[in-house]
Amino acid sequence: MGHAPPLVLEGDDLEVVLLPEHGARLHRILAFGVDLLRTPDEVEAHETDPFFWGAYPMAPWCNRIIPGPQPVAGRTIDLAPNFPDGTAIHGLVATRPWQLDGDRIVRVVGGGDGWPWTFEVSLLATVEARTLTLAYALANLADEPMPAGLGLHPWFRSPLELRVPAAEVYAANSGSASDPEPARDDLDLRALAAPPPGLDVTFAAVTPPVIELAWPGLGLRATLEAATSGDTLVAVATPPDIDAVAVEPQTHGPDGLRRLLRGERDALDLLAPGDALSLELRLTFGRDGAYR
Repeated sequence: MGHAPPLVLEGDDLEVVLLPEHGARLHRILAFGVDLLRTPDEVEAHETDPFFWGAYPMAPWCNRIIPGPQPVAGRTIDLAPNFPDGTAIHGLVATRPWQLDGDRIVRVVGGGDGWPWTFEVSLLATVEARTLTLAYALANLADEPMPAGLGLHPWFRSPLELRVPAAEVYAANSGSASDPEPARDDLDLRALAAPPPGLDVTFAAVTPPVIELAWPGLGLRATLEAATSGDTLVAVATPPDIDAVAVEPQTHGPDGLRRLLRGERDALDLLAPGDALSLELRLTFGRDGAYR
């Protein structure tokens, strides 16, 4: 199959550029002519520094997994580290070429690389008026149950105000606690405000699963709605050396494989052969004072 060209979707004052060849990531979201993602000048930057640009899918897990051999559901996972902290992070599809299937669907088949199940991830991307809809599905193509998680990792331009309606939070994404703690003080984002610097957390049981974003300096706002078969969790990262905020809707908590093996809350799903896990995201953009 040949190289898949960029997929450009246009609506009313909204243009989205998706790069199938670079992990089916969103390269640009232009609302009212303004780039709202941390976007590199050259698309090749997505290859040289894949975790800190645009918005990329995470599957078959999100966040971190401890590398090395681990028996799971009758097979052995043996992942190599791919992040400076020594973990295996953000799945296996964010840097793989995806294939176009029609004019709005992209898909990739994965497996191997220490992940002993074959799986497929698909995305149907549409723009209507000022709403971008991203319908992801992760299907288990193997003959045995597979651990499964699905999410999106956008880097939204800062300065950004954020509201995440969640009363509980995992206060650290690395070596997370078994159970979340109450969201309070700097870890309470239930009021729209600039998130504090240095966060690397995951909010649990986001209810309703509607995140609010605002760029006061640009006069723009957005809502991010998430729908999945289970709970919606949202990781938030505000590294001091990145001019963006990560707001990551996903289907499980940090250390999701450990949670599955120990029977902890917010674990990876165990997906039966032939079954699929879905995550639908709707991003709607508007101007301050005329937002709908």
